[in-house]
Amino acid sequence: MATTSLNSTTELSRSLAASNGPSSQRIDRNRRFVCRLPSVSFFNKLSNPSMEVKRVTAGEALKSRGGIISMSKSESGDTGVGLTYKDAGVDIDAGSELVRRIAKMAPGIGGFGGLYPLGDKYLVAGTDGVGTKLKLAFETGIHDTIGIDLVAMSVNDIVTSGAKPLFFLDYFATSRLDVDLAEKVIKGIVDGCQQSDCALLGGETAEMPDFYANGEYDLSGFAVGIVNKDSVIDGKSIVAGDVLIGLPSSGVHSNGFSLVRRVLAHSGLSLKDKLPGEGVTLGEALMAPTVIYVKQVLDLISKGGVKGIAHVTGGGFTDNIPRVFPKGLGAVIDMDSWEIPAVFKWIQEAGRVEDGEMRRTFNMGIGMVLVVTPEASHRILEETANGAYKAYRIGEVVKGEGVSYS
Repeated sequence: MATTSLNSTTELSRSLAASNGPSSQRIDRNRRFVCRLPSVSFFNKLSNPSMEVKRVTAGEALKSRGGIISMSKSESGDTGVGLTYKDAGVDIDAGSELVRRIAKMAPGIGGFGGLYPLGDKYLVAGTDGVGTKLKLAFETGIHDTIGIDLVAMSVNDIVTSGAKPLFFLDYFATSRLDVDLAEKVIKGIVDGCQQSDCALLGGETAEMPDFYANGEYDLSGFAVGIVNKDSVIDGKSIVAGDVLIGLPSSGVHSNGFSLVRRVLAHSGLSLKDKLPGEGVTLGEALMAPTVIYVKQVLDLISKGGVKGIAHVTGGGFTDNIPRVFPKGLGAVIDMDSWEIPAVFKWIQEAGRVEDGEMRRTFNMGIGMVLVVTPEASHRILEETANGAYKAYRIGEVVKGEGVSYS
């Protein structure tokens, strides 16, 4: 929508058309309006029973994003109860209930990426934001890596289907445009696209006075990838005895920050204080950008034996891993099979967060879980021993449903 004058909502658009890959791009100054709910995002992919393949959800069907922070029982006098995600305003159970209701209208939701048939291939799409991690970006002044988080949340979702990301588009909204700050954010998005070997195809910049607090902004984006129909990773062939391989995270990634911020306030520390026992500040540890697993995962898939992949985001281990299993199967996780990063130990101790709450909220140091054959697990771990990358044997598939821990 072209405009000749500025009104209460100035709409700016970035549209890049790529020729011969992301290194050759031109800018097209089209105008359009994009709308996003600022606190809750969910991804609803309609299915059509008459189609050859139904479309499934893109990314997690629902991710509650920080909201009203309520007083925990521990602060109201009950010192025997630790902080929870619900105390911080995020109700995972409410999110699950909404997903259940959406499923009645759009059967087939629940996967990490939405698949759309295109000849002998599928286009795979995912969309997401970075949640209330943005609040820490505002407080720390670290803006040049938040764009990496944004790209990671979408491309890590679609690669779970075995799809190679093709392109990414972003949405940046703010009260008043600070060009220097926006440039830092977009630089992070460019970095994320380079790490995932996809093109930054375009984006939207929305300047919305009085809608956001001064100096703050919101981010969302989506990625589209492609995979051959006969190469889709869908978990259908998983059986009891298959092995769970965990790929390490860089820290909290981009989920659970409403609880993190609550713990931080409860602890009495600031983002400038050192993470106990470590050489970095709490701000630096919490703002570590999300790992982009695309190249590593696609390499592992190309060598065979990968049956299912779970991106560990909102819902942690407990809710995400079962999403890739056929009915009647579950997992046993060995929590001693990898070193849990210090930042999670601090969160648990400072907030007196129970084990179950930690495992349902955070990635606990494992950002991606691959379900592989026993033979493939031996090969992957041997490659790890040779220093190609880090991976851990964190558990196995068992009969029965849900996730248990040993």
